[in-house]
Amino acid sequence: MIIDQVLVIPCYNEARRFRAECFAKALANVPNLGLLFVNDGSTDRTSQVLNAFVSAHPNRCLSVELPKNQGKAEAVRQGFLKAFNPLELAPGIWSTDALKFIGYWDCDLATPLSELPYFLEVFSMEPDLTLVMGARIKLLGRSITRHSYRHYLGRIFATAASMVLRLPVYDTQCGAKLFKYESGTRALFEKPFISSWIFDVEILARMSQKKAQTHLEMHRWIYELPLREWKDVDGSKVKPTDFLKAILSLFRIARAYPHTKSRGSS
Repeated sequence: MIIDQVLVIPCYNEARRFRAECFAKALANVPNLGLLFVNDGSTDRTSQVLNAFVSAHPNRCLSVELPKNQGKAEAVRQGFLKAFNPLELAPGIWSTDALKFIGYWDCDLATPLSELPYFLEVFSMEPDLTLVMGARIKLLGRSITRHSYRHYLGRIFATAASMVLRLPVYDTQCGAKLFKYESGTRALFEKPFISSWIFDVEILARMSQKKAQTHLEMHRWIYELPLREWKDVDGSKVKPTDFLKAILSLFRIARAYPHTKSRGSS
C-alpha cells in the first residue's frame, strides 16, 4: 500500500460525533489515502474511539495523543509535523518518499470526504498550485446548509481577513484544506500559530510573505474550490462569542505580518 496523500484530522471530544463508517468509506474509495487523527486532550472517550478505528485500519491510519487540550491550531500543526516525520511515529507504515499531498479536515465531516477527489482534480489541472481550500458558497446545484448567523458573521470576518491579507479570499475558515507536499508547506507549520482558531488566516499570511519573493501572483498558488456539499453539524465548538475573539486575533495577525500583500489577484 502506497500512501501518497494524508489528511490530518484534529479531534476534541468527538466520541459521540465520530462517524467511523464515513471515514472507512473514504479509505475504501481513495486507495492511497492515509488518515492521521490528533486527539487534542479530549476528556470523553475520543481516545478509545480513535484507537479502535486505527486498529481496524492499521496500515492506513495513525493517531497522535496530545497530553492536554491545546486548541485546533496546535492540534493541526502537531499533526502536520508528525506527518512530515512518519518514521518517528510509525516505522514501516508510511514514507514521505511517496507523499504528494497533505491537508487537514474537520472531524465532524461538515465537508464530506467525498469532496476530496475534486480537490485532487484541481491540482491535476493547475500544477503550480500549493493550496486548494474549500469555500462554502451557496449556489444552485450545490448543497450548502449553514446557520444564518454563522453565515453573516462569516461574511463580516472574511471581509476583514481579506483586508488584512490583501487577498480577495472568500472563505478562510472552511475546515477542508489540501496542500501540495513540499518543503515550503512544511515551513508553514514549523512555528506555533498566534490564534488557536483562525490559524487559517495566519497560514495565508505566511504564504503571502513567502510567495511575495517569487514572480508568480498569489492566485496561481492558492485556489478556492466551491464545495458541492457542506452542512452545519450539531455540537460545534464554535460559539457566537468566538467571533469577537477572532477579530482580536485578526488584529494580532495583522501586526505580526505587517508586510503581507498580494502580488496580484486577477
